Amino acid sequence: MKITLETRFNGSLGPVTLREAVQQLRERDLACTVASDAVERKVSIFSDCVERGFTPLRSEIMAAYYVAERDATTEAFDRGLITRGELETRYAALARRLLT
Repeated sequence: MKITLETRFNGSLGPVTLREAVQQLRERDLACTVASDAVERKVSIFSDCVERGFTPLRSEIMAAYYVAERDATTEAFDRGLITRGELETRYAALARRLLT
């Protein structure tokens, strides 16, 4: 069975599609523990991965990896460890690796 965003499963409040679960994540205020832009990036990558046919667990791992790598690259730039050109090159390589 191919898993899509329309795949139904039993959530904590009953049957839900992956699309509905993703929307619920977006609607919840998670700012107290995670920056909202980090949640949005992760949810976006997760949705893209599921739409491309990856399992939810693999999608979750790929989304977490993407956010961690992007944050580490941004921090390296902010600390002056890499140039803007290196920052952009690393962002592009990361996007190619996970989004294409």
